[in-house]
Amino acid sequence: MKNIIYILFAGLLIACGSSKEATKEENVDLTVKYASTITAKDLGNHLFTYASDDFEGRDTGSPGQKKAVNYLKDFYVNLGLPSPISEGNYFQEIKNEWFAKNSRRGRNLKDSENVLAFLKGTEKPDEIIVISAHLDHVGTRNGKVYNGADDDGSGTVALLEIAEAFKKAADAGHGPKRSILFLHVTGEERGLLGSKYYTENPIFPLANTVCNLNIDMIGRIDQRNKETPNYVYLIGSDKLSTELHELSEAVNKKYMNIKLDYKYNDENDPNRFYYRSDHYNFAKHNIPIIFYFNGTHVDYHQHTDTPDKIYYELMRNRAQLVFHTAWEVANREGRIVADKAKPLNKKTTK
Repeated sequence: MKNIIYILFAGLLIACGSSKEATKEENVDLTVKYASTITAKDLGNHLFTYASDDFEGRDTGSPGQKKAVNYLKDFYVNLGLPSPISEGNYFQEIKNEWFAKNSRRGRNLKDSENVLAFLKGTEKPDEIIVISAHLDHVGTRNGKVYNGADDDGSGTVALLEIAEAFKKAADAGHGPKRSILFLHVTGEERGLLGSKYYTENPIFPLANTVCNLNIDMIGRIDQRNKETPNYVYLIGSDKLSTELHELSEAVNKKYMNIKLDYKYNDENDPNRFYYRSDHYNFAKHNIPIIFYFNGTHVDYHQHTDTPDKIYYELMRNRAQLVFHTAWEVANREGRIVADKAKPLNKKTTK
């Protein structure tokens, strides 16, 4: 009888313990849990390799750029995150003939490739969120390597860490409701060519693409914000979707409290940054976008843009903001609406 009572008591303790663990898990804000896996240390470990001299400035079609795309592919293979193209094939190939036809700056380019990885949604798999960064830079000039640590090594490695955070969540049974495409595009420095190719030859229908969150330079501080370094410029968040802009603001207020600077979102801004990174090729198709950007600095497009000058804690904060925003877009009940969509011409649609 004593043995029976002991067994029942032990079983009760185990059940109570399991119940407490379940309650504890329910009380954890999952987006905070998985965002915290994006660390300054991991970002730095990636960037000191990705923006090293070994990658020779990652000019489109160059041997250094081939090293770069293989670095990205190997990361996704090791992470266990599949390609949406075909098993083991993470490269969306772009032929030199296409470059020559589509850009004066592309006439002498060799074959190149975008790199794609994909996490399928649990409830709305046909709705796709694209998170992007450009993998290329300007190569070597006069014997000097232009490493492009900020432009856009910072966005590239942030995308890797964001992908890993989502994969960890999915492995624990908390995968996003909507699907996420992690898109590394080539040829940005030659005229936004990789993103143009993707939007003209999409792996998933553009009509199913919910939004594009584009990361291009998030590792430095510009002169304007040197006294308030925990900032990021947001461009385009309100141009096509009121919902996306309001969601972005609310997510930042709840989780990160980064200063959101909209200086370059002004239609009259002479820099025209809205038109100068890969998100624009999505916006042309009325796909809502947010462009995350730290502004220019003295090392912009110079051989001095090296990984030792990156502010990794700030870079982590900005990457976590993108993760939180993507998480909210992916898991909210309704798809965000492009309420400010503009009429498309036949040349734009595909």
